[in-house]
Amino acid sequence: MTLTGVGGVGKTRLALDTAAKVGHMFPDGVHVVELATVREGELVLWNIAACLRLPDRPGHAALDMVVDHLRDKRLLLVLDNCEHLVDACVATVDTLLRAAPAVRILVTSRQVLGITGEQTFSVPPLPTPVPGRRTSASDLLRYPAVVLFEQRAAAIAPGFQVGRENAEAVTRLVHALEGIPLAIELAAAWMRTLTVQEILSRLEDRFSLLRLGSRAALPRQRTLRGLVDWSYELCTEQEQALWARASVFSGDFDLCAAEAVCAGEGLAADTLVEVVNGLVEKSVLSRSEHSGRARYRMLETLREYGQERLSGAGALTRFRRRHRDHYLGLTARAEAQWFGPEQEAWFARLRGDHPNLRVALEFCLQTPGEATAGLALAVAPRHYWISCGSLGEGRDWLSRLLEADRANGAASAIRASALATHAYLGILQGTAEDILGILDEAQTLAARMGDRSTLAWVCHHRAVAATWNGDIAQAAALFEQAATALRELGDIGGTTECTTKLALALAFVGDLPRAAALCDECEAVISKHGESWLRGFNLFTRALLCWHRDEFSTAGTLARNAVGLLRPFNDWWDIAMCVDLAAWSAAQTGMPERAAGLFGVVRSLWASIGASLHTAPFMAEAHERYERDVRGELGTKAFQRALRGTANLSLVNALDYVVDDQVAGTSSTRRSAERHGRSIPQALTRREREVAELAALGMSNREIATKLVIAQRTAEGHIERVLAKLGFRSRAQLAGWVHQQRSAPERLPSNSTPRRGHG
Repeated sequence: MTLTGVGGVGKTRLALDTAAKVGHMFPDGVHVVELATVREGELVLWNIAACLRLPDRPGHAALDMVVDHLRDKRLLLVLDNCEHLVDACVATVDTLLRAAPAVRILVTSRQVLGITGEQTFSVPPLPTPVPGRRTSASDLLRYPAVVLFEQRAAAIAPGFQVGRENAEAVTRLVHALEGIPLAIELAAAWMRTLTVQEILSRLEDRFSLLRLGSRAALPRQRTLRGLVDWSYELCTEQEQALWARASVFSGDFDLCAAEAVCAGEGLAADTLVEVVNGLVEKSVLSRSEHSGRARYRMLETLREYGQERLSGAGALTRFRRRHRDHYLGLTARAEAQWFGPEQEAWFARLRGDHPNLRVALEFCLQTPGEATAGLALAVAPRHYWISCGSLGEGRDWLSRLLEADRANGAASAIRASALATHAYLGILQGTAEDILGILDEAQTLAARMGDRSTLAWVCHHRAVAATWNGDIAQAAALFEQAATALRELGDIGGTTECTTKLALALAFVGDLPRAAALCDECEAVISKHGESWLRGFNLFTRALLCWHRDEFSTAGTLARNAVGLLRPFNDWWDIAMCVDLAAWSAAQTGMPERAAGLFGVVRSLWASIGASLHTAPFMAEAHERYERDVRGELGTKAFQRALRGTANLSLVNALDYVVDDQVAGTSSTRRSAERHGRSIPQALTRREREVAELAALGMSNREIATKLVIAQRTAEGHIERVLAKLGFRSRAQLAGWVHQQRSAPERLPSNSTPRRGHG
């Protein structure tokens, strides 16, 4: 089903509302893929794969991964804002519908796809009253267009209401705007300055000129265009300039980015914040806050309009290059400050700017002579593609940029570094194919260019490959060689990273005293610089040393603490190893059910990485031994129930389960209470059970409210009551309990039987 209509008519809102209402019909869920910020057709499938949370599968194309996953699924896929990617979406939708007959796809687009089996629905504007009819204010508020205008106007001018004195003006205004939600919102934004009648007068004058426009355009399109034209012309010259220049951003951006990209050429940097404020007041930009920083976003319709205004005299290319240069500088600063107290903030900032980094990479790929700059952007900071959780996308960008750069024919240190990074991402994916060959090419080029840093990192990458191949002694030798080389270059962060990995390798080969000494050495450096990620890795090595010394309880505590440090960086590889070690410690300290649950989390983590592993290869022997012992103690049925209960958790809830000490005794405490006659949780109502199941999927209160079409405050109240009834203190406990009850439905404390297919 394709929802079509003019920009701003509410296609997205209708699609999301429809998805919420029919979601119960799809056992495998509803998945919304936002494509507004995607600029290349090749990225459509990567975005679908990311939305479905598919793990990277080395050697498999994105289409193959998505088709394999969907082939036997019954789910609803919502593809939002497809008009600028029609060809790619046509090919994708046609292939998916043929390969997965039980999948349903809901598309929003200004243009129909035109494929077999497509049902189209033209989204109409909001109903409006007819001017000239005597209608009371209460009757007017039955029209959604009037309700929307009153809500938006009251947000701008507190206390505004549709009443007898303005009823006719409001009627004529929303009728003139033809009920287009975006047009109504833009008009309401002027209530700070004008009255309804004044807005109407200006609007009617402007529309009289639009009749000379293109007769081929639909009337609604001319109306919306006229409103945007009017809003643009009511802006100051500086606001108009910023509107046009800011259109090169994708997603949202902060004030520093606006100053770097948009200032100059008549727009002074020291007054830019005032200009930004003017556009926020006029609803051209919307403001939000992330990690204490204000960020600004432009609606897609307004962004496209701005780019039209920027298209003359090469201005669009010029400002896209400035945009690219800003993010190239931003990533370089992130790399330079990576080993320090701002590390976590840098990772969060770069993840928030991922749409802008994509646009910058796209510019480098499409513009002749810019591929080398694109390679520099794609390799700094070194761990970016790990933290953003898309190794496959990173390798795809690098592969295409390397190919484009090859056409330039000039060797460079950046190319050597890009080759090495491309190979490293492949190693982390578990790809053996051509990796050593790519590393050989990177090493040869780096040696020719005299690039000692890349040579050292090639050595590190070979060490990681040796580790995953189980040759720990060789890995230790290579890590030591890389650490020595980086120390000679004065690279403190790189030296520490290689040294922490050397300590881990030594722990596995049995050289515990030296491994402990290296951990102490690294901890001193890490503490001095206020670093977080390597502190977590180093803590895992200490946990492993405690396990070797039979200090099992301490080992488990250190492993859980390491998870807390590594979690903000999405470092699923190292987190998986920490959770595995925590499971071994739980098994050794008499908590077999807890150990089984942790083994389930380990499996989920490795699946998210894209590996067909249950543990790291060099941890396999101990892992298999502990799984076998825990299975024997619990019995196969109880072991599988505990394993499935956590393996099916969302990553958020799974990691909450790992780090929350209270979760360990949840199910056993309940069984003990039942045996000894103590109180058990009160019965949940049907709505409370629905809320509990959605919370177990990792949904926020806002997402739960949207899903169940209730107020967010109501959802929060349900969560509080559920936790109180069950005697839990965290969502992690609730999630673990819900998944266990699904395996044993007769124990679900509910007033009615759960409906099949939910959850």
